[in-house]
Formats: sequence, structure tokens, C-alpha cells
Amino acid sequence: MPGNKYNSNSAHIPNRVERLLRERVLRKNNRATSQLNEANDNNSEKEEESSRNSYVEKYLDGAAAVRALNEGPENQEARPLRQRLLVVANRLPVSAVRRGEDSWSLEISAGGLVSALLGVKEFEARWIGWAGVNVPDDIGQQALTKALAEKRCIPVFLDEEIVHQYYNGYCNNILWPLFHYLGLPQEDRLATTRSFQSQFSAYKKANQMFADVVNAHYEEGDVVWCHDYHLMFLPKCLKEYNSKMKVGWFLHTPFPSSEIHRTLPSRSELLRSVLAADLVGFHTYDYARHFVSACTRILGLEGTPEGVEDQGRLTRVAAFPIGIDSDRFIRALEVPQVQEHIRELKERFAGRKVMLGVDRLDMIKGIPQKILAFEKFLEENPIWRDKVVLLQIAVPTRTDVPEYQKLTSQVHEIVGRINGRFGSLTAVPIHHLDRSLDFHALCALYAVTDVVLVTSLRDGMNLVSYEYVACQDAKRGVLILSEFAGAAQSLGAGAILVNPWNITEVANSIAQALNMSSEEREKRHRHNFLHVTTHTAQEWAETFVSELNDTVVEAQLRTRQVPPPLPNREAIERYLRANNRLLILGFNATLTEPVDTPERRGDQIKEMELKLHPDLVEPLTALCNDPNTTIVVLSGSDRNVLDENFGELDMWLAAENGMFLRATKGQWMTTMPEHLNMEWVESVKHVFEYFTERTPRSHFELRETSLVWNYKYADVDFGRLQARDMLQHLWTGPISNASVDVVQGSRSVEVRAVGVTKGAAIDRILGEIVHSKSMTSPIDYVLCMGHFLGKDEDVYTFFEPDLSTDNNGLPRSKITDGLRSSGERRSSPKLPANKSGSKSSQNKTQRPLPIPEKKAAVNHKSGNVRWPSPDKISWNVLDLKKENYYSCSVGRTRTNARYLLQSSDDVVSFLKELADASSDFE
Repeated sequence: MPGNKYNSNSAHIPNRVERLLRERVLRKNNRATSQLNEANDNNSEKEEESSRNSYVEKYLDGAAAVRALNEGPENQEARPLRQRLLVVANRLPVSAVRRGEDSWSLEISAGGLVSALLGVKEFEARWIGWAGVNVPDDIGQQALTKALAEKRCIPVFLDEEIVHQYYNGYCNNILWPLFHYLGLPQEDRLATTRSFQSQFSAYKKANQMFADVVNAHYEEGDVVWCHDYHLMFLPKCLKEYNSKMKVGWFLHTPFPSSEIHRTLPSRSELLRSVLAADLVGFHTYDYARHFVSACTRILGLEGTPEGVEDQGRLTRVAAFPIGIDSDRFIRALEVPQVQEHIRELKERFAGRKVMLGVDRLDMIKGIPQKILAFEKFLEENPIWRDKVVLLQIAVPTRTDVPEYQKLTSQVHEIVGRINGRFGSLTAVPIHHLDRSLDFHALCALYAVTDVVLVTSLRDGMNLVSYEYVACQDAKRGVLILSEFAGAAQSLGAGAILVNPWNITEVANSIAQALNMSSEEREKRHRHNFLHVTTHTAQEWAETFVSELNDTVVEAQLRTRQVPPPLPNREAIERYLRANNRLLILGFNATLTEPVDTPERRGDQIKEMELKLHPDLVEPLTALCNDPNTTIVVLSGSDRNVLDENFGELDMWLAAENGMFLRATKGQWMTTMPEHLNMEWVESVKHVFEYFTERTPRSHFELRETSLVWNYKYADVDFGRLQARDMLQHLWTGPISNASVDVVQGSRSVEVRAVGVTKGAAIDRILGEIVHSKSMTSPIDYVLCMGHFLGKDEDVYTFFEPDLSTDNNGLPRSKITDGLRSSGERRSSPKLPANKSGSKSSQNKTQRPLPIPEKKAAVNHKSGNVRWPSPDKISWNVLDLKKENYYSCSVGRTRTNARYLLQSSDDVVSFLKELADASSDFE
């Protein structure tokens, strides 16, 4: 990144990895201290924690906060106040049941998210979400709010219509199937919950209602952690309220490939809303990669190793695999109730290997595939028919939905068929339960199981595999895990990975697991057990919040390196007080129409037509009519493009990076040396043509001083690969010995003659302008504004008044000859003796400019006027104070410019203000 001397800091600042490593060590030390302090807890407290509800109840009641208050004063002084964490999810970890007009009972409904935050001491959590009930009256809402406050919960009240459209409709009928690769619903299904548009409107409204509650309870310094696909719109709503709010968003489901996500009608709006967050988290790198790919392919943004960049703002995207509270499962195995369950199960299934499946009865869980694979195993391995049993726990969900009812019937039919085929009067191969088990019974079942089958067709993570491993330290069972579950990336080394759609493969894996040696089981289990016990849910939560805090710090450091916004009022006031002004404006992405509007987005033909922003015609006309203002449009485009857009205005046009120049009332002339070597053009042109043919939707422009290959509209990844191949070929072949510069844009490759830059041309342009306008007073105000490539940013430094000077007093970027004939050499002009070293000139740029003679020669071959050698003059054309120079980058934060405008719309607003002020001043 180019340095910006106005925003630099010489002090060493630890980088992101250094800060996160330091934070990790602190967390470990704090955790060790906390475990030491809790080592004296009595056994009754441990037994209480083994119960799911009492365990969660303790956390929600704020026991951890009470413990912190009861610590000694020396600990209180050593430990800073804990950071508040606002956890925002669709559902609160409690369900409310109304007992009277102002009376409520609360039932704990703990899930993975609550478990993840249990025992975390680094921050104080508050929960914000829907309580699962409709509360239309104020009395009921007040009473429920008061009851939930005791559990550190804050309710969001959603009416039945919103819930129907937002939750049942858009979330469960649109987003959830799409994110699990089931596609969008057909129109007949969509009609059952109104139209897509009404569902999306309800979704946005519900997200805004969540945001309103967050905003009402937010305090400075809080971290807001938004969860799951229900709240994709929430980060944008929160940032619009307070741009400095620390906002993280985490998705607990898979994120589909960009080809799937692009089918969603609201694809762009949802992506941009999520990108408003500071940190976006996923369970696996695959999901994070899909998200970044969707942003680059659908939104046209820049994907980086850190995340997604949009106009200089970086949204960090990373993988944070969730875990479980493994200690809780390990401790539960010591509880007498669990030990009794284990003894009963061992007696019940004595002499048989136990296989287990624990799933929600859902389309994505692959239960039919699992059972069919077990049937195939029994067919191919008759010896095992009386020696193995499959226990399938299928927890019913969405029982009112026809698709789920059909799935239930299908599973029951397959189970009945297999039991009838391979069972006997005393034993059946499959035990199927359509209900959930309590925590103790589940731990006991995990402990006696020899093989667990997880055959998810698509699953965000699947923590059943983690729970099984945590309970298997004695038995060392085998885990068969679907490669389509997120857990496969974490536990894949110790598990047997399968494709659940390949029934034969799964059946063979069952045989492999049942016949596996104890040594191999030991090795596999040791690997997975270490991962499960170290990558816990608490570690996941602490890591995410730590990285979110650091992401905000990193953004602040980046902001320090980004130029400040252009001070419009100050720039206009100094413009009005100046006597002779020069405005140098870029064209593309500066004065052009925005290309990301809905009617132009993705329309390559329209976007390739560079058009002057219609709102700029009037202000530019007014500024051009001011005799004390000179406007130069300095562009890389060819002459025809500039003629079409600015031919009616009284200004100067500098095409192809300043190599061609004309006043709109005159004819084109060239600033190029006559003997500029352009022999490389034909060979480079052949290369560009070849890669254009091989890269769909790419194109190249042949200019007189350069060639540009653009792959903005091609597939992002393919375009980059082609650009890399092209560069390798160019450097080893056509341009290996040529005097050329290769300029790489974000999605373009340009080959131009050496020395063809905007900064190199500006002195010659100034010489001609001064001669043509017969200037008698020096230029005392310069505004240089554009969306220039890094190679062309020398135009900004050209005018810097405080550049260091060499021995003869000239600025480092010397003024060279004006429009001249090729091969002419002249000594560098020198400042007059009375000014070069004077005290009053220390903060000014005072440069003598050569003025071309009036006689001009015509280069008949090119049709361009070429001016002969100019004479020296003794007065300074530039008398520029530091405060009267404004260099401004448009949309590029990595810049040498002093100031920044975000887009061409900001340029339009500024030039309108400038023109209006100039008219009023006159």
C-alpha cells in the first residue's frame, strides 16, 4: 500500500496475529486461575451442574456475576470490568408460558448457543430474542419483560402475522432450504405463505424490530453478536443506528456456493446487509469461502485472504468451528443415575455390537440413507445379523409440514421392512424412537455405543459426533461421519468419512468399523478426543469475541492510514479566495455515471460506455465559464471518448494519460516524443487477442500509446488465472526486452510505453495551457481529483508543496520541457535567485514553466500538432501554498492523495456546491 505521509505513524504497532496470540495467552491464564478458584466447589454443586436445566438456570440467573462480586478486593483490583456481550438470536434460551394476566412461568430450552457461553468469564452476556409466544397486551409484555430480566434475557415481541411471514415463511421456507442445497420452493409451496415479496418485507421488518431492542439496551463498549440466517439484515440496521457499534454475525448453517445463492431474488441485499458487520463467522472454511465467492461474483467486490473489501472498508470473514462443553459430558458419566443407565443398556444388548444414530427427523439428516446402508450391510454380512443392533433416535420436528410427515412415514416403512426381513420374535436389528432422550439417558447411550453413524446430507456442524467422542474415553468407539457435515473438517482425521448418498460405501464403512482393531480405534479416538476437549464451546465463544474486538482495532488502524474525507467547505472557501485556479479531474469512476445502479448492474454493454454523469453538465459548464478557472480532464481513455462527453464544454482534454491534449475549441496535439519506440504493439496485440478469445466476456482496447485487457465481466477466478498466464507469457516473450510498463488494475492488464503516466505528462500540459491562455498571474489553487491507478498517482505528488528539495532548490519532481520535438534536450530551468531560497517561499511550490512558441509543426502521419522547443521564461507559473492544494482520490483508499471521496456521487455533490458558491460569489 502506498504510504500517506499525512496519516502515517512511525511507532511499531503489533499486527493482528501478535495481538490475538497475546490475547490467547491471557485467556489461558485466566482460565487456569478460574479453574483453580473453583477446585474447592462441593460435590453437590457438581451434581447440580450435571442436570441440563439446573446447569443453564444457574448461568442465566447470573451466578457467575455473583461469584465475581464475592471475590476478594485484591482480585477485583487486578481484574478489569467484564465486557458486556449482547447475544441476539431468533429465540431466547427460555420458553415462556402465561399463567395469568401478569404472571409467567419460564421453561429452560437450552441449545448449543447457550452451552457455548456457559462458564465463559471474560464477558457478561445478555440475551435478546423472541420468547416464542404472542403477547399483544402491554400488561403481559411488561410482566414477561420483568420475569425475563431475572434470567438476563430481553424479549423482542413479534405478532402472529410477522412470525408467520418472517419465521415460518422467509426463514424456514426460503433461506433454510436454500442454505441446505434444497433450492427455492416452487410457486405452489410459496403461495401457502403469501408471496416472496411480502415474506421478505416481513423479514426486514422483524430484523428492524430486533435492532430497535438492541439499540434501546446498547451501551458504549458493548459487543453485539448476531446469530444465524434469521438475522441477516440485522448488522445493517445496527450500523445505520451507530456506525461505531461492534457487530459480529455468525451463521450456524452451511452457506451455499455462489451458484446456489445467486438464485435468491434478494441475494444482493442480504449479502450487503451481512457485510455491514465487522466480523462474519462460519463453522468451516468452505462456508466462509462460499460467502466471499458470492460477494465477489454477485456484488463484484474484492475478496481478500482476510475477507471482503468494499471501497476500502474490510469486513473480516473467518471460520470458527463450534464445540461442546466436553467437561459436562465427561462429568455426567460419573453421576450414579448415568452409571445405572449404562449397566441396564449393557445387560439389554449383551453379546451385540451397538450402533447409534441421533438426529432430528429432518430431510437433511440422511436417516433413510443410513437405514438403507445398514440394510445393505446386513445383506452382505449375514454373520453380523444377530450380533449388531442399530438404535436410531429421531426427534420429530415441524410435524405439521407435509414434507416432514411424508419423511416420517418413509422412515417407518423402511424400518418395518428391515425388521420384518432380518428380525425374530426375540430381537430386531433396528430400534427406532420418535422422541428425544433426556441428558442422562443420552450420555449413557453414547457410553455403550460401539459405532455412531452421522449421515447428514448437509449439516452446518453436527455436534452429535462431538458428544459421542466426549463420552467414549473408556470404550474407544468408532465414528462414521458424513463428509457433508461441518464436523468432518474437524474430526475427519479420526473418523471414517463417507458420502451418505453412496449406500455401498456406507455399508462397507460399517463393516470396517465393526471389524476395526483395538489399536486403530485407540489412535482414531485419541486424535478426536484431544480435539473435542480443547476446541470447546467456551473456547469458540471467547475466540470469536476476541477476534471481533481485534477486528475493530484493526479497522481503526486501517482508518488511520486512509485519507480523511475532502473538507468541502474549506476547499470551496479557498477556491473563492484564489486568483488563478486549476482543476484536474479524472474521468472514469470520477465524472461518469455510477455503474452499480439496478438498471445498469451486470449490463456489460452499458457499463462499457463511459458517459458523463448527467448531473455534472450544469456545474461543469458554470465552472468552465469562469475565466479564472482552468479545468483539465485527465484520462486514460482515448480521444474519441473524451470528445463525445466534453466536446461542448470549454475545458482542456488530456487523453491516453496525457499523451494527447487539446482545448475543446482547438485541435488535438501530442506530448509524446517523436521517436517513441512502439514496435512492441503488434506482438502484445496478438497476445491480448488470444486471451480475449479464451476468456468469455473479456475485451481489450487498442490505444495509440497502450493496450488494455479488461476481464471485469469475466468469471472472477478464471479471469485472474488468465491474467496470470498472460503476464507470464508477456514477460518471457513479447516485452522481455521492450521499453514498456505493465500496469495491473483490479481486473485489468495494461501495457504502455515507459514514462507514459499522468504525472509525467502534467508539466507539459501546464506549459501548453499557460501559453494558450496567455496567463500573466501564477496558479495559486490546485484541485486534483480522480480514481487513478497507483502508477498514475504521481500526478498527486507533482504538486506537493512540501516535497523535499535538492541542492539547487528545485522540487524532486522537476518541471520538464513543454510540448516539444523528439530528442530535444534542455537543462533544467532554475528558480530566480531572489525566490529560490527566500524565507517566504518555504511552504510554496514556485516553478518556472517553459512556454511553447506560437509556431507549430504538424505531424502529418498522425494528424497531431507537435510544438517545437519552447523558450525559457523568468516568472513562476505555480505559486502554490500548501493549504491551497487539494489532492483527492475517488473510491481508492490506498492512495498518495491527501483526501478521499467515496464515489462519483460525492464528486457530483462537491462540484455542485463549488459551482453554486462560485455563482453566488460573483
